[in-house]
Amino acid sequence: MMSYHYINTLCIVISLLSCLFITSSFAGPVPNQENGSQKIFPTQISSRDSKVSLSSTVKGLRERPPSSYSLKMESFNTLMKSVYTERYESRPFRVGRYNWTLVVYPKGNKNDNGTGHISLYVVLDNSTLTSQSEEVHVDLRFYVFNKKETKYFTIQDTDVWRFSAIKRMWGFSKVLPLITFNNLKNGYLYDVDHCEFGVDVIIPPFYEKSEVFSVTKSFPSPRFTWYIQGYSTLPTDYLSEEFIIGGKSWNLRIFKNGFGAFEGKNLSLYLNLGPQELLKAKPYDKVYVRAKLRVPNQFGSQSNLVLERPLDNWFSPQTIGWGYADFMPLSDLRNSSKGFLVNDMLVVQVAMEEISSTNYLPK
Repeated sequence: MMSYHYINTLCIVISLLSCLFITSSFAGPVPNQENGSQKIFPTQISSRDSKVSLSSTVKGLRERPPSSYSLKMESFNTLMKSVYTERYESRPFRVGRYNWTLVVYPKGNKNDNGTGHISLYVVLDNSTLTSQSEEVHVDLRFYVFNKKETKYFTIQDTDVWRFSAIKRMWGFSKVLPLITFNNLKNGYLYDVDHCEFGVDVIIPPFYEKSEVFSVTKSFPSPRFTWYIQGYSTLPTDYLSEEFIIGGKSWNLRIFKNGFGAFEGKNLSLYLNLGPQELLKAKPYDKVYVRAKLRVPNQFGSQSNLVLERPLDNWFSPQTIGWGYADFMPLSDLRNSSKGFLVNDMLVVQVAMEEISSTNYLPK
């Protein structure tokens, strides 16, 4: 017979072994009975890899709440104390034709170097992809509500995130340090253990309309010369014939006795968009011009008396002309010794240096 002492000792050993087994084991999900596997959740490194992208992170506070999904937790401390719970997954929500899930790591995603921080991610539901090779380019903005400021702390990337069947989880591993988040004075955790997270999932479409702006600096005939004969008999406001430079129509315009505050004192000279240009112009059309307006003297030996003033302006249907109300004093114009007005003829020129054009697509 086995002695009582031996039986008692054996019972103690068995009891200790049982305790050891219980304390060293842990709870786990029940395997799927159909395929013998458990649910697979993406645990790969999921924040932006600086070696791949040179994009940067932008942080700040804003009043506007999230537009895609909001997750309010009223028992955050329960998750913090849980040994097994690493993350909280929201229900799926739809943006575009895809299903998404907001994922919160209350103690940080250790697989993404996020320990000691709040980690936030979005996961794409593979089943909503049309093919395994499809990529979804997304702008992501994550939110953490700050009750003290009555605003949302936001974090986003300057570049788009490329979701696919292979890379379906993206986000930030270090949204806020836990030491900052857990301090009630900071306002992120309020009413003891309430908090709120959110996300904007924006799928920007590729542009369908565009425009191409260019500037031409060389023209077959960059200069137009206007010979105004019978100057003294002309009306006060006088237009040149229409001329083409740089594929656009133009006019020169003079006010022989001046315009506005300079009436009776100066010759006023302007470059205008021509009638053809105005007929086909849309309200948003604009043309950049760099040019020189000139009134040369007609004495070849006195070329230094050529009067020249620059233009560097934008022309449009709303602003059809640019020039100078005080282009030159009438006293200089009428002084025959200076050679500007000879035999009742005035010569006016425009020399084009740069003219812009804008092509709109589609036409």
